[in-house]
Amino acid sequence: MGSKFHTDLSQELLLMLNDADDHNVIIQTGADQNIKEFRAHSNILRARSPYFKSALSANWITKNNNMIEFKKPNIRPAVFEIILKYIYTGEVDLSNQSGDNILGVLVATDELLIEKLFNYVQDHLMEKQFNWVKQNYVLVLHTVGKLDSCKKLYDYSIESICQDPKPLITSKDFPSLDKDILYGLLKRDDLRIEEIDAWDYLLKWGIEQTPGLGSKNNDRKKWNDNNYKALKKTLNLFIPLIRFVDISSSDFFDKIRPYRAVIPLQTYEEIAEFYYKNTLPKTTTFPPRNAKVQIESKLIRPNLAHIIAGWIERRNDKELSNKYNFQLLYRGSQDGINVSTFRSKCNNQGRCIVLVKHQESSKIYGGYNPNGFTGSYGWQYASESFIFSFESGRDIQNMKISRVSSSYYSYAMYENYNNNGFNFGNTLYMNNDNQIYFSNSGYYDNYDGNVNNILSPYINQNNVFVPQEIEVFKITNS
Repeated sequence: MGSKFHTDLSQELLLMLNDADDHNVIIQTGADQNIKEFRAHSNILRARSPYFKSALSANWITKNNNMIEFKKPNIRPAVFEIILKYIYTGEVDLSNQSGDNILGVLVATDELLIEKLFNYVQDHLMEKQFNWVKQNYVLVLHTVGKLDSCKKLYDYSIESICQDPKPLITSKDFPSLDKDILYGLLKRDDLRIEEIDAWDYLLKWGIEQTPGLGSKNNDRKKWNDNNYKALKKTLNLFIPLIRFVDISSSDFFDKIRPYRAVIPLQTYEEIAEFYYKNTLPKTTTFPPRNAKVQIESKLIRPNLAHIIAGWIERRNDKELSNKYNFQLLYRGSQDGINVSTFRSKCNNQGRCIVLVKHQESSKIYGGYNPNGFTGSYGWQYASESFIFSFESGRDIQNMKISRVSSSYYSYAMYENYNNNGFNFGNTLYMNNDNQIYFSNSGYYDNYDGNVNNILSPYINQNNVFVPQEIEVFKITNS
């Protein structure tokens, strides 16, 4: 059985690097005021690096007094020192190195074709130095985005940004982000960013990128027509990537309307029509970001369907564990608003949600039926049932939910297919006169808003209204 003495070999080669006087290569690294010369042995360089094997061939080398001279101004001395030690000893210690130096080693080893060290450094940046990467996303993306071999680190950085964009968009370097990288990020459906924030930071980036604007001229009240035209040209590629329909009407008025001059006229007209008439735009067709819920509703936007799914899972709608498909079973405006049609479309379809819109209000009422409509008679047990309301089909600020009280799970749903379309514990129900009734029965309790708040403003009036629209969706997971 043989023996191996790698440690002794490494130490002896390190002595050869530091103390030997028989070197035949001088490598000058760095530029300007940061230049350093390193002495090395051509045979070791050739053996350890395919790059040096070619570069130190007889056709490439320059000699001065029988000494091969070689210049690498693009590699900093601190970076080359790490690489040269690895070439001689096969050892590397990055624990006390700055992130900037480690990134430099990655780029240099890619150029020098030192594959094992390159792979190690790339993994080290992702596993041990990612806090530094997050603080320097722009530098990292601009550096490794140019190198096909660094795709692993690039993709990892992009995925991390999508999960948490804040470190990137709030960094001082964000306004200098490459436009192709920004375009790729805004195009992604999994970028976890509120759409109004996407708009705000796009404007910030665009202002900095536009000649004549920037930090010295960022007050739009002082801009002239040429300034707006220049900014419009900068942002032209990016405007279609903003999901305007997921921005609240108040933010539209305060933050988008003042910049209408930079938005193409047809796009702005469609956006305005959406806010005034709830008509979906024709030319901006991107789905909501992070869409884990598929729904085609005339009453609510998909972001509200995400909130409902979050209530079903009892978790934040940004952290859904399942994907949901809300399949339309019944729509009153096309099927007819009456109990018999409701039942023929919805019975025995499994769990579902009901959405109801009042004729004289923007408010949406609804309920979750975890059992589905069974077509039987009597009270139905359901521990996960809840009722809810939204101020409008796109308002995510003022929603309210009331879950069935733990004392009344057996009274969560009432089934009588002759008299009711739906009936959430005699609290919210559709009667056989095809009207919607409210009653604070006590079966649904205070959760994120009590029943009175959910049913207002009608609970203290006649407790009944004729619905403008009713939708029922079957819920399935994918």
